[in-house]
Amino acid sequence: MLVLDNIYKSYSLDSHSIPVLTEVSLRIETGEMCSITGPSGSGKTTLLNIMSLLDVPSKGRVLYQGQEITHAPEPVQADIRNRAFGFVFQSFNLLPRLSALDNIGLPLRYRGMNKTERRRMAYPLLEMVGLADRGDHLPNALSGGQKQRVAIARALIGKPEIIFADEPTGNLDTDSANNILSLLDELNRETNVSVVVVTHDLNISARYAKQIVVSNGGVTMSKCYPDNERP
Repeated sequence: MLVLDNIYKSYSLDSHSIPVLTEVSLRIETGEMCSITGPSGSGKTTLLNIMSLLDVPSKGRVLYQGQEITHAPEPVQADIRNRAFGFVFQSFNLLPRLSALDNIGLPLRYRGMNKTERRRMAYPLLEMVGLADRGDHLPNALSGGQKQRVAIARALIGKPEIIFADEPTGNLDTDSANNILSLLDELNRETNVSVVVVTHDLNISARYAKQIVVSNGGVTMSKCYPDNERP
């Protein structure tokens, strides 16, 4: 479904080119769950950003559903991000003045949908993540785990094919983190959405059959067990 072909990424610093990723090739299949790990500064988030069209590689190609989209016009990339990708971040990225329900429906606003319809579509997702009684709460009235559940529901409202999660449990206690990871597992089983999780935690990485390790500018991958035998 999503292919990175010979990706190279560098940044300029004091007139010098600093390579971050070199000759990275990988693919994410429909319904696949995988983790991205590696040392601090290895390029994990850079890799995720290129996969999710939030950043552009210096060289190489990104293909989605067989179509090269590396340098597609921004409106085209924005449409793919809005319709095919869902995003979950460590810091939740909820708008503080919107209720939980309206935060979930926010991506549909960019599709021109009115507030009544957005709320109608958001409420079943609020129920799905176990927050049916929190719809009118602002983010500052929610716990960290509840905020992340709202963020996951928001990521799902556009019926994405891939969810990209960057350290989704980084600000959570152990119990809340386990609940969030279990929720992602459940969503994958029920909807066949692909899930890509960036994490520094090897215990979290070990949950996933496909593990992508970023180191020294490249990646290594392992398939640890069949998808239907995840713990």
